Amino acid sequence: MIARGKMAIIIALSLCLLVTGCRAETDERTNQLNAKSNIKVNQTAKPVVLIMIDSLMDKSLQKAIQEGRAPAMQYLLKNGQYFPRVVSSFPTMSVTIDSSLLTGTYADRHHVPGLVWYDSKENRMIFYGNGAKESFKIDQLQVFMDAVYHLNQVQLNKKTKTIHEELADKGKDSASINAVIFRGKTEHTLTVPQWIAYSTRLPEQLKVTGPKWLSYAALSRQDPKNERNTRAWNKFGMNDEFSAKEIAFLIKQHKLPNVTIAYFPENDNTLHRKGPSELEGIEKADQALQDVLNAYGSWEQALKKATWIVMGDSAQSYVYDDRDISIVDLRPLLDRYRIAKLNEPVRPEEDQIVISANERMAYVYAIDSKLELSDMVKLLKNEDKLDIIAMKDDKNIHVTAGKSDKMFSYRPGGKYVDEYGQSWTLSGDPKIADISITNNRISYGKYPDVLARLYGAMHSHEGRYVIVTVNPGYEIVGESSPTHIGGGAHGSLHELDSVVPLIVSGTNTRPKTLRMVDIKDWILKLVNG
Repeated sequence: MIARGKMAIIIALSLCLLVTGCRAETDERTNQLNAKSNIKVNQTAKPVVLIMIDSLMDKSLQKAIQEGRAPAMQYLLKNGQYFPRVVSSFPTMSVTIDSSLLTGTYADRHHVPGLVWYDSKENRMIFYGNGAKESFKIDQLQVFMDAVYHLNQVQLNKKTKTIHEELADKGKDSASINAVIFRGKTEHTLTVPQWIAYSTRLPEQLKVTGPKWLSYAALSRQDPKNERNTRAWNKFGMNDEFSAKEIAFLIKQHKLPNVTIAYFPENDNTLHRKGPSELEGIEKADQALQDVLNAYGSWEQALKKATWIVMGDSAQSYVYDDRDISIVDLRPLLDRYRIAKLNEPVRPEEDQIVISANERMAYVYAIDSKLELSDMVKLLKNEDKLDIIAMKDDKNIHVTAGKSDKMFSYRPGGKYVDEYGQSWTLSGDPKIADISITNNRISYGKYPDVLARLYGAMHSHEGRYVIVTVNPGYEIVGESSPTHIGGGAHGSLHELDSVVPLIVSGTNTRPKTLRMVDIKDWILKLVNG
């Protein structure tokens, strides 16, 4: 029998696998990101199927299509529209991105700050599953409950409605398949397989709310014959084939609802190991997509019967293959302070700092009220690999960078307007964030929608903290953080982590702007007419 602790680690990691969570020319960037909506009254109201392929990127997708390794995506692309540069959320980690997709908001409104963060209300670290080394030091029951239950039922802002909740309010049905964010208005029971529940401290059942149809790996499925894809060696159902079989089942049973949101998770893991140019994950995701389209009998019928949206959630950038170069450890920079230990409860009366590393970004919390954020920033600036260093006060967000003596500050509202119609007040040198200004018009460079995205993270949860990101090629670590040496990682504001492709077939409309936060409203218009 597997030891209780090890089995808890296996199930918690497996069920949380989803949440591990080339620069174009300026003219192309502006044209793509500033695309205007042409949504008209929808007469057909076909079912909408959105398939999120974890870490899908334009360059790799185009190469896979050219090599004949992605025929299903090629078919949808040729019979629809293609947008190679959709702006993700920030941090570029799956839990935050999915929250933005489902709520149509950034983190300041949906309140899911990242894969790892510190909850000052509960005085504890929140981990949604972040690698084996950390898992050996963390209470696996707590990780499981946070990732599967608290994330949706407690931590996701209840005042911000998900697309599933809004559809239910309008009398329309929806489905969620292997998506980590799924909150809706229908009560479901998630069931932990008995052999796992008996050998761990995990509960046998959890009551949650979701859409009408909820599939979540080994915990909940629609197709009774899909059990073989939930075995331990198949990551307990956190795989592309499980997701595809669930969608196909709904199609064949004529149960496909107004909106289906499904997640194909495996490409992300492949890229973390082998790097952003690897095509194996795209090929596997396309094979799963083929199974879905085949459920209609022909791909032509699939296109006729439904609207298809296939997109990535975040991109990944290369991590240098030399550990001594690629890894940025924040602890030596802040060693004058007492830093909370991973395997011990946070002690506000003794600890001064908490570090929450999310691959290529991190939150650095000052839990000692006497500690000035500006002093932390001065120490962090000693690291030239830090790309963005940001803190806020009562009015403004202040942004600088490693080894830089420049700073700029900003806040919402003011005379400067960006390409999304958002207005801002700016002072200092915005070139730090690759922002240019002409006649009070803001243009973004390598950090797309940086002002709104950074503002969202800066106001995503309570506490006093500094946000840091690293330049491409590097990854931030804290105590026992996972690393992806020679592979890929994400998390930052940089476009290499932040820009994803979007394939749309079955409608000639597109979102108001090409940003993750505008997908929700577009889908609602598609199905509501």
